[in-house]
Amino acid sequence: MSSISKRFPGVVALDCVDLDVYPGEIVALAGENGAGKSTLMNILGGIHQPDSGTLRIDGAETAIHSVSDAIRKGIGFIHQELNILDNLDVAENVFLGREPVWAGPLKLVDRKQMHSQADQYLARMGLAISSRTPASELSIAQQQMVEIAKAISLDARIMIMDEPTSCLTLTETARLFDVINELKAQGVSIIYISHRLREITVLADRVVVLRDGRNSGTLSGDQITHDRIVSLMVGRDLSRFYDHKQPEVDRDYLRILDIQTGRYPGHKTNLSVGRGEILGLAGLVGSGRSELALAIFGVDPAKSGSVSLDGKTLTIQSPRDAIANGIYLVSEDRRKTGLVLEMSIRENITLPSVFSYASGGLIDRNAERRVAVDSCKTMNIKAPSIESKTTNLSGGNQQKVVLAKWLSLSPKVLIFDEPTRGIDVGAKSEIYQLMRRLAQSGVAVIMISSDLEEILAESDRVAVMHEGAIAGVLERNECSEEAIMRLAVGQKIN
Repeated sequence: MSSISKRFPGVVALDCVDLDVYPGEIVALAGENGAGKSTLMNILGGIHQPDSGTLRIDGAETAIHSVSDAIRKGIGFIHQELNILDNLDVAENVFLGREPVWAGPLKLVDRKQMHSQADQYLARMGLAISSRTPASELSIAQQQMVEIAKAISLDARIMIMDEPTSCLTLTETARLFDVINELKAQGVSIIYISHRLREITVLADRVVVLRDGRNSGTLSGDQITHDRIVSLMVGRDLSRFYDHKQPEVDRDYLRILDIQTGRYPGHKTNLSVGRGEILGLAGLVGSGRSELALAIFGVDPAKSGSVSLDGKTLTIQSPRDAIANGIYLVSEDRRKTGLVLEMSIRENITLPSVFSYASGGLIDRNAERRVAVDSCKTMNIKAPSIESKTTNLSGGNQQKVVLAKWLSLSPKVLIFDEPTRGIDVGAKSEIYQLMRRLAQSGVAVIMISSDLEEILAESDRVAVMHEGAIAGVLERNECSEEAIMRLAVGQKIN
């Protein structure tokens, strides 16, 4: 890809960007949200057309007019945002639009062959589910693995992987790395995008860094280090990336007593969080962390047990009840459950409190705009205006909009479920600093994360879940990856 440029209304997304990849090479594409990574890959994947520049495959100039055109040219794309259809089963999702058919005039789908082939791809990914499983029953991590299986089924020569491990466990990530190295050995070219810089240092043969829609630099071999990547990405000092001081707190501010969720009705969860504390909630995917968050927030009310805040027992049967008591949830899937994508930034920020801007049934747009503008400044949301649709924002800016809507309501308890999934190192730093400021102001913060580096760096204490119950709570000086993983798999720590 040579001198690729692309403009959108009010934004220069790419300005003469170059990228090359050789057969059997893993090139990491790094940069902050909004740097142009996704736009560049969307051009290679046939989603967008460049305004200028050239594409060459095997030295021959080519044009990619559509997604199907990209697939025909041997380009597979694993997108950051999941494209799973809940009304289909796993095999139907893997082979969507490419279903094997019986020979003959009717072209009926050969479902036996389709499921047999899909089962082979699932086994290759180490995913122990049937290809006949409805997609609606899959966890987000399982959906991510199905997306990867779908891309691998294309037998692509060039594989684009955009945040493929964003919601995978350590075991699933290790299996994916094995698959990536198998593809590399077969001569497949990999373009790997991840904000988990440790993954890049492990996998990449070269790193190409973008900043503000332009090439910022290239690293190869022993040049590839965390600090050098960050330096090229952000051009500013992030030495306080993990800034942490242990607070003195009353740990009984929020109490979870004998909570039983719908997924684990036979297990009781007990937990306490202090005013001004960041409690990390760790565990393997499926351990019940998100289910606990949904119960506290009233999306899926607890089957039994109680929640008390500052000594007062609460009745939470719906999110409305939780919001009324100052308890808010930043969900793990911001696009599906955190935002109304077709609404503007302004509308999303003020949506939970829209009645406070209304008089006589009419919304005071000026008051709404003032709050939205102030929130965008506070959260450093990068967008042409507050009227921009949230669907057009980068992942980091979308997450900031989710946060902005709750911060305007003065939370008492804020639950972050995978708060930095798919977010660059600069935006991560901003969100960590925000969480710490919230804690310092007296908010009780629960941070659910599959990123152990994040859990260890940002938590005042760490609670670890296993099969719907708290397996143990670690003080900060007791925390280590080994200690967390032992509890996560059900082992006791002496």
